[in-house]
Amino acid sequence: VQLQASGGGLVQAGGSLRLSCEASGRTLRGYAVGWFRQAPGKEREFVAVHSRTGTSTNVADSVKGRFTSSRDNAKNTVYLQMNSLKPEDTAVYYCAADNSIITSQYRNYKQYDYWGQGTLVTVSS
Repeated sequence: VQLQASGGGLVQAGGSLRLSCEASGRTLRGYAVGWFRQAPGKEREFVAVHSRTGTSTNVADSVKGRFTSSRDNAKNTVYLQMNSLKPEDTAVYYCAADNSIITSQYRNYKQYDYWGQGTLVTVSS
């Protein structure tokens, strides 16, 4: 499966952005789809995930109440809605997918086989 992430950009603190992760080649049904981000000089960190069944989502504590992830199976696309953005949200955001990952590893970026190219989100203060 190929993933294409888009929607990043420059936004002021308090603003919103919606990232998209469009899949091609295969349907995302049966795949866990995760969002991760990496700021300069930092390790890649978990942001949000859709379960393989597509019935549950989970977000990191650092973005809880501000970020939500949704999934459109008809468009084979997963979205990350980011509200109340903060300067510390500045990072390259990646989507990733895997159809064999187990639930306990959803937050571990090293367990995902398929990755989008990343999209830069910059939040100015």
